[in-house]
Amino acid sequence: MMEIKTVFKKFAKEFHGEVILPEDDQYNASRQLWNGLYDKYPAAVARCESPHDVIVAVNFARENDIVISVKSGGHDYAGNSVCNDGLVIDLSPMNKIEVDENQRTARVEGGATVGQFDAEAQKYKLATTTGTVSSIGIGGLALGGGSGYLSRMFGMTLDNVLSVDIVTADGNFVTANEKENEDLFWAVRGGGGNFGIVTSFKFQLHEVGPEVLSFQAYFTFEDSRQLLRFYREFMKKAPDELYCYVFFLNVPPVEPFPAEHHGKTTCAFIACHTGDPEKGRAELQPLKEFGNPFLSFLQPMEYTAIQKSFDAGMPKGLRWFTKAHYLDKLSDTAIETLIEYTKQLPGAFTVAYLEPMGGEVNRIDPAATAFPHRKTAYSVHIFPGWDDPSKDGENIKWAKEFYQAMHKEAAGGVYVNLLSHDEKERVKAAYGENYDRLAEVKKKWDPGNFFRMNHNISPKG
Repeated sequence: MMEIKTVFKKFAKEFHGEVILPEDDQYNASRQLWNGLYDKYPAAVARCESPHDVIVAVNFARENDIVISVKSGGHDYAGNSVCNDGLVIDLSPMNKIEVDENQRTARVEGGATVGQFDAEAQKYKLATTTGTVSSIGIGGLALGGGSGYLSRMFGMTLDNVLSVDIVTADGNFVTANEKENEDLFWAVRGGGGNFGIVTSFKFQLHEVGPEVLSFQAYFTFEDSRQLLRFYREFMKKAPDELYCYVFFLNVPPVEPFPAEHHGKTTCAFIACHTGDPEKGRAELQPLKEFGNPFLSFLQPMEYTAIQKSFDAGMPKGLRWFTKAHYLDKLSDTAIETLIEYTKQLPGAFTVAYLEPMGGEVNRIDPAATAFPHRKTAYSVHIFPGWDDPSKDGENIKWAKEFYQAMHKEAAGGVYVNLLSHDEKERVKAAYGENYDRLAEVKKKWDPGNFFRMNHNISPKG
């Protein structure tokens, strides 16, 4: 053990950023992830301040045969952002964002979060598709896919990537786009962190905000069947500007939720319209008029605010587990399965939700990027959240049983960013028809599988 400590102390002298070792005061904070289910102890955490630091860290780890993990926002369902006994390459200090208002593009460093990106782009009334929790790292999001309120209008996060700067397994710093290293550019848009460490992205931006229309309506659980059947028909005709989730969650014991509903399961519409406000009010009207919600509102909201609206329900440090499917349709039997497993949600922060695909997401050729799931209608995410370690077994068991019951309704694929730590057998399903091509790119750019703390694609051969 003394030898490895000596090696890391030598590395710390050569590295420009901060190297945090187990004896340092900030070690425990530096190794913690958003997901408290994982408690890992790396040999060191290297907080990178520049691409040079990333190169130094990659070369050091490769030359000393040390396992690495890459951390951006650390908002990681599978716990891959931190490794045991290895080197965490932490990009979070690299969070600079530069917006070109005239070109409607942004250069975003790999450690920036969704919230940081949104805030900077909205200074110019611009945005691109990102996730809907502000602490999510833009790196992991964009490399795996990235969906949210703008998906149907502008495609996924990865569909808006114009170029990347990336450090490869051999320590080279390269640019990949439609004209340079095209195979690598194709692979990083959906293939996750298998091919290198992206130090910066260039994104296409779009006119959004500063205000959008927010609609939420919460119903008693008894209304779930009627709500889901209505939602199924409504989304078939919904315009691209309108994005609507269906959430099952436990009503939080806070205002403005009525006290008599606190702690009970609700089925809810959570929607956003990003187009013309007058048009938006008309197109949201059927949702507004549906049923008898115990709480609802339709109001203008700053885009940056709606992008943070799920933050309180996903606090850092709780224990989270994930299971997910894609659905080609929302059948009657799928609706019945959803109702059966959500009538009693385990864990105060547990949710299950339907996320619509459609719009621009479905118009793009499945072979155009590494993300293959272009023809599906919905993603269903089963997502228990709890704080008591003694409840791990029952919460995970519920999620797995729910997942298995939905399996017969599933399209066969899964969103790679929603895989759990124990789903190696589903990696090929995540990459689908693009897996073999991804394996060839992996063989070219990372033949030794240096980048393996991820939902891993093995080099072909």
